[in-house]
Amino acid sequence: MTATSLSKGANLPVDSAVVRVALSWSAGPGVPEVDASALLLTSAGRVRDDGDFVFYNQPRHASGAVRHLRKGTGPGSGVTTDTVEVDLRALEPGVERIVLCASADGGTFGQVPGLSLRLLDAGSGTELARFDMAAGTETALVGGELYLRRGNWKFRAVGQGYASGLAGLATDFGITVDDAPSTTVPSTPAPPAPCAQAPPVPSAPAPQPAPPVLAVPPAPTAPPASAQAGPRLIKGEERLPVDMRKRLSLRKEQVAVSLRKHGAAGVTARVVLVLDASGSMSFLYSKGVVADVVERMAAVAAQLDDDGEMQAWTFASNPARLPDLRLGDLPEWLRLHVRVGEVALFRRGRKKGLRDDQVDMRAVGIQNEEQKVIAEVRAFVRDNPAQVPTLVLFFSDGGVYRNREIERELREAVEEPVFWQFVGLGRSDYGVLERFDTLPGRRVDNVGFFAVDDIGTVPDQELYDRLLSEFPSWIDAAGRAGIL
Repeated sequence: MTATSLSKGANLPVDSAVVRVALSWSAGPGVPEVDASALLLTSAGRVRDDGDFVFYNQPRHASGAVRHLRKGTGPGSGVTTDTVEVDLRALEPGVERIVLCASADGGTFGQVPGLSLRLLDAGSGTELARFDMAAGTETALVGGELYLRRGNWKFRAVGQGYASGLAGLATDFGITVDDAPSTTVPSTPAPPAPCAQAPPVPSAPAPQPAPPVLAVPPAPTAPPASAQAGPRLIKGEERLPVDMRKRLSLRKEQVAVSLRKHGAAGVTARVVLVLDASGSMSFLYSKGVVADVVERMAAVAAQLDDDGEMQAWTFASNPARLPDLRLGDLPEWLRLHVRVGEVALFRRGRKKGLRDDQVDMRAVGIQNEEQKVIAEVRAFVRDNPAQVPTLVLFFSDGGVYRNREIERELREAVEEPVFWQFVGLGRSDYGVLERFDTLPGRRVDNVGFFAVDDIGTVPDQELYDRLLSEFPSWIDAAGRAGIL
């Protein structure tokens, strides 16, 4: 059986009952100590208590379903492996995700060569999938996750780094990090223990500096936002329905938390939204999934953009500029402009019943021509220069086939003050978009990509973290390169 090589955001079904997730890297002088760990999460994306954190100092979950194995080095290879074993049959009811994490002690993951995550059948040792990872200044990351979808287990390659370290990562999943007595959390923390009394284990590595104490709060609360980088108040919010206004307020706080976590507190950017309207998207439009995505992205614009507005495009066979989305007009904007493409075969004049500001979706068509809308957005940015960078949030369900044309557009866009964040909505066949992180010959990496099976089930905080994880590092790289 040939192992599947995964790119960031890709997933595959898991048929093995017991699997091992092996984190491997090339050890050597100057390479930080790396440790693997696992978090058992409910459907809400949170741990139930501190026992749901499995790591070297708490190597076995109470259920016996998840174990941290002894770290090893291949003879003469210089490759070190740290492994977590998961018995999918033994997981307790309510556990729907196993997040596979890693932390670097004494440096960053940018100093760790040959970093990869391998999924193995525990019985036969067969390698089922491999995910080669690259990182920068992060001291903690989520490498991958096992997750339950419609009764079946799947594995997803994540590769999301945390500049705020393991403490920031743990906080995301419901663990509150407090300093141990007389101890300050270092800038590159050692792997923390969920409780100060956790017993030592023979297989644990050499004693570490006193770790922070991890405790699970009795009930989740909205993350606090600092006065300097908290939620921005946007004109028009007061006109929103009460329930929408409450959702927006909480989501702006979550966006602010994500930005602070990745070292981008207070960043301002122009936000552009691009929506796939091809025929295969019909189900996601009719079920309200796309409208929900737009509402969630409005919080990103409200937090990043001074005026809280988003420029927006829709596309299929052809692109079409939508009216700018102003926050106070969100309910009406969703009703008028979130629409799927239509077959243009019998188009004859303008469709009756359309307002002057509505796009005739018959002209948009039903096929996938991503390169056309990318070119149009690039032209808009050139013709409307801004003092701030542009973040493009691009949603598609796949079916990408114009790989050469898309690659050409995005390679040419490297020298422009735009970061392209693509989000796959589950259909697959994302073509060159999945490979852009590894494409050589670019001064900076101007493209991010991840895919989800059902975006409606992804918690807001997790979605914003994944959307914004690469944007701050691009800002730094583009600044150094003179692009910004």
